[in-house]
Formats: sequence, structure tokens, C-alpha cells
Amino acid sequence: MNLVVLQNWLDNASFAVLFFTMLVYWVGAAFPNLPVIAALGTAGMAIANLCIATLLGARWIEAGYFPLSNLYESLFFLTWGITTIHLIAENSSRSRLVGVVTAPVAMGIAAFATLTLPSAMQAAEPLVPALKSNWLMMHVSVMMLSYAALMVGSLLAIAFLIVTRGQNIQLQGSSVGTGGYRSNGYKLHKAGELVSQPQVSAVENNGFVRYESNSNGNGKTAVLNLVTAPQSQTVTSAEPLSPQRLSLAETLDNISYRIIGLGFPLLTIGIIAGAVWANEAWGSYWSWDPKETWALITWLVFAAYLHARITRGWQGRRPAILAASGFVVVWVCYLGVNLLGKGLHSYGWFF
Repeated sequence: MNLVVLQNWLDNASFAVLFFTMLVYWVGAAFPNLPVIAALGTAGMAIANLCIATLLGARWIEAGYFPLSNLYESLFFLTWGITTIHLIAENSSRSRLVGVVTAPVAMGIAAFATLTLPSAMQAAEPLVPALKSNWLMMHVSVMMLSYAALMVGSLLAIAFLIVTRGQNIQLQGSSVGTGGYRSNGYKLHKAGELVSQPQVSAVENNGFVRYESNSNGNGKTAVLNLVTAPQSQTVTSAEPLSPQRLSLAETLDNISYRIIGLGFPLLTIGIIAGAVWANEAWGSYWSWDPKETWALITWLVFAAYLHARITRGWQGRRPAILAASGFVVVWVCYLGVNLLGKGLHSYGWFF
């Protein structure tokens, strides 16, 4: 079979399947009582993932090198990574809302690669001298997988903000630190702790009140005590969220945290591998190239996110806003700096 014809068929099929899958997820969000919709969405993502994997494999056989040398190939590899991370996140969270935000992005990337890029940029060409290295697979593939994971994690954070309507709710999440948790009127503290309650405390976070406790350092047994808000308080906050929304928000917050926790080490490894490759190719580990600079900015943004969650116990709106800003930073790092046509990473793109 002609591999070029197969690739053309597969990229169009991937776009069509992702477009159909996006519609399925949106219909499922509008009509959650249709069980068949959920299965169709997952199947669509799996089929698109398989089509793209086959496309990249055919490209590899045709060109004789790992297919990450130009924009067309990297876009499809990114789409494959997003669909893969999506399947992992959906299986972990058991929530079909994941596809509502990831399917449009995956479909948009595939549409851009298939319908917008000129044929000359879609064709496989011989590698430029700088790319003729085994580091091509190590560095670029790990970076693209990190982009995919960080994008999915950021998209889930955006979904969290939408589900919670931007309210600052407290969650019982997976962060380690000193953050507050939603307790439904109960607070877990050690025996012998002195529990201090504010004299006037506003009802916040969907009607749940957070109290601070100071331990005297003697007790070791956990005791569950009921904490009630004063009856005379008046709810002046935004419209309370339903238990279903709170449960969904908690799931999105946790899975976003875990996916970003997966993408950050990949980004770190990719940057280190790139520095080693740069030293071999250009004689310098770091040259403050625009791509290198934005990769560092991306690393710092998500390092701040993980630091805030792990050491400060941040959960809910604040880390979600930080992760949502990271979505923009990742796109600038991946694609934005190449639009300038400057730097050592500008080959194989628009200019």
C-alpha cells in the first residue's frame, strides 16, 4: 500500500472521528441520562488515538526517522498525546466531562494540521543536520508528551472553574499541606486540641464553615466533632453549589493535580535532555533561545503550581487559576515563539 495515501486517509479520518467525538461529549453533557453516549465518546477517543498512532508509524516507516521533525508531525504527535492522557484521566476520574474540554482541543489541533497547513509542510523531508541525532526521539518526544499532559491538566482546571462558577470552595483533595477541606459540618481534630471559633464568622464556601484549631501537642487520637454555624448568620455569598457539582469539582481538582504532576517531571526531563543535545550540537547547554526561555517560564509556572499545592496545601480556585494560565504559557512555548521565526528552534515551522 502507498504509505502517503494511507497517511492522507488517516489524518482526515482522525479529524472526522475527533469531530464526531467532540459532538458526542457535548451531547452527553447536555443529556447526561443517555448511557450510550458515554461509551461512544470513549470509543471515539480510542479510535482517534489508534488512527494517529498508525499515521505516525506509517510516517516513521516512510521517512526512516522518528516523525517529529516538522510542524505537521509534531501537531499529530501532540494530538496523540492528548488523546492518550485523556483516556487515562477519564478512566481515573470516571467523569465524561473530561472529554467535553479535551475533545475540542484535540479536534482543533488535528483540523489545523490536516486542513490548514500547506501540502509542502505536510510532506516528509530529509532531516536538517541539527536533527540527525538520537536525541531527536528522546528530547522532542518527551517534551511533546509533557505538553500534552500539562494541557490536559490545565483544561481540567479550567473545567473546574466552570463547574464551580469561580467560587472559592473548600475541597477534600489529594494535596499535602495546610489547606482547608470541605467537611460538611464536621471537623477531624486530635483529642485535647483547643478548637477556636471566630465570634462572627460568615457562611462561606457553599454553606460550609472552616475553623482553625490549635493543637496542644499532647493528643494523638483523632476525634470527629460536629461543628455548627451560628443560626443567626445570613447567607450572603453566591448561589450554593449542589452536592453533585461539589463532587464533580473535587474529582476535577484531584485529577488535574495528578495529570499536571505527571507532566511536570516529563517537562523537566525534556529540558535536561534538550540541554545535553544543545551542548552536542551547538557547544552550549543553554543559550537563552526564545524556545528555551519559554520552556523555563513554563517550568516555573507549573513548579509554582505544584509548590503551592504540596507545601501550602492550595486547592480549589487559586491553583486552578494558576493552571489555567499555564495552558496559555504552554501554547506560547510550543507554537507561539516559532511564529517569530527567530532562534535555533525555528526550522521546520512557518518561517
